[in-house]
Amino acid sequence: MEMRDTDRALVQAATAVAKLRCRSQRHTVASAARTVDGRVFTGVNVRHASAAVCAELVVIATAATQGVTALETIVTVADRGREVVAPCARCRQVLADHFPDLRVIVGPMDAPLVVPLGELPAEAGSDSAG
Repeated sequence: MEMRDTDRALVQAATAVAKLRCRSQRHTVASAARTVDGRVFTGVNVRHASAAVCAELVVIATAATQGVTALETIVTVADRGREVVAPCARCRQVLADHFPDLRVIVGPMDAPLVVPLGELPAEAGSDSAG
């Protein structure tokens, strides 16, 4: 799928959060998701010695607290916003269960692509919780 201006803005939103908030080993990845009506929700991963929560799950929870039941597009960035990463297998399953029509931005930072969640390669994605 072709990147839209709103998709580029979503990458910029996630990158801005990553640069601002991902400054320690506790927070290393940021996500941003957009609703159909254009609202954007962001979040960072939370790492702890006993467990970790991926940034995508934080975004889902943040959106849910505002009454959002449908997300249109999501992107996750790592390395303080220098790299776009695909959701890990666990997050993909959660995203598919809740938002089966979700679009995901993946690929290199200089040429990202938008793909349907169900078309992500099985091996794509890393543990965005770190």
